[in-house]
Amino acid sequence: MNKASVKDKLTISHLKKGEKGIIKHIDIENIPLKLIELGCFVGSEVEVIEKAPFGNPIYVNMNNSYLSIRKEMASLIEIDKI
Repeated sequence: MNKASVKDKLTISHLKKGEKGIIKHIDIENIPLKLIELGCFVGSEVEVIEKAPFGNPIYVNMNNSYLSIRKEMASLIEIDKI
């Protein structure tokens, strides 16, 4: 993968409060199993409800489950903005 494609990747961590996206790729090797169990999978809709100061953690609604995830984890979940 070249540097341009990595730089242009849109993840949950890029969304602002109130913005939504559809999950298109998950770094499954580095994401906690608990997130998968709570509905974090390709095709799921995610909405950013709130971001703490400095963007960490991020409070999201994912398939009607409200989760607080670290910015590092959010950056492993690639989305298409809707």
